[in-house]
Amino acid sequence: MAISANYSTPVQVNGFSCKNCTDVGYAKKHIDPAHPRSGPYDINARDDPSRTVSNAVTFAGNLSGLNTDISRSPASGLGRQLDISA
Repeated sequence: MAISANYSTPVQVNGFSCKNCTDVGYAKKHIDPAHPRSGPYDINARDDPSRTVSNAVTFAGNLSGLNTDISRSPASGLGRQLDISA
């Protein structure tokens, strides 16, 4: 019989997916187990090097003005919409 440090299925604690006891301990303190350096409630998320943010889509041509560098300003791309019905 093999003994594993990980759970057989991930459990949810405070909305975080936890794979082992360490992750559960972080989640109980409201720290994201995937990014523990971000601190509780992600108060240090800007200083966390493990949180790399990149654009999922890059526009070209006439739509290139919609490209934003979200690493400088995370809120700059929020709420933007593109109407493709025209």
